[in-house]
Amino acid sequence: MILVADSSALIALAVIDKLELLDDIFKEVYIPRAVFNEICNKNKSQSEKLTAYCNDKVLDINSNINLNITLGLGESEAIMLYKEKNADYLLCDDKKAKKFAKSFGVNAIGSLGILLKAKEKGLITELKPLIETLKSSQIYIDEKTCEFVLRMAGEAK
Repeated sequence: MILVADSSALIALAVIDKLELLDDIFKEVYIPRAVFNEICNKNKSQSEKLTAYCNDKVLDINSNINLNITLGLGESEAIMLYKEKNADYLLCDDKKAKKFAKSFGVNAIGSLGILLKAKEKGLITELKPLIETLKSSQIYIDEKTCEFVLRMAGEAK
């Protein structure tokens, strides 16, 4: 399976030290150049982890279509690279970008979806502590989504 990643979900996975789950779940992981430039800025949180993880996964897109009228450059390039690579999933946590991507037939998954897949595959044993770490960071996670994912994982209150 092929995954193309956008910045928000990569940052979330870096915060909980679970970037390696992407390699455990997917055969190929690609990062568009604009996303890499965005997340690996030395002034950004998690930039060292993200640079180390993403360095050999960065690709330039071949298309000159510009979607960033509606989306940011990184999100636009992620959707274009998804299409170019005929990817299976777009990793994205941004609600607006996910909705836009789905309207183009893109199969989007968020960081919590990755954690759920990882638990299903036995790569992690518990989601709740990871979600709590995300909630205590600067990452915004929708409470209803958290509750839904925890129910799906059999970890509901």
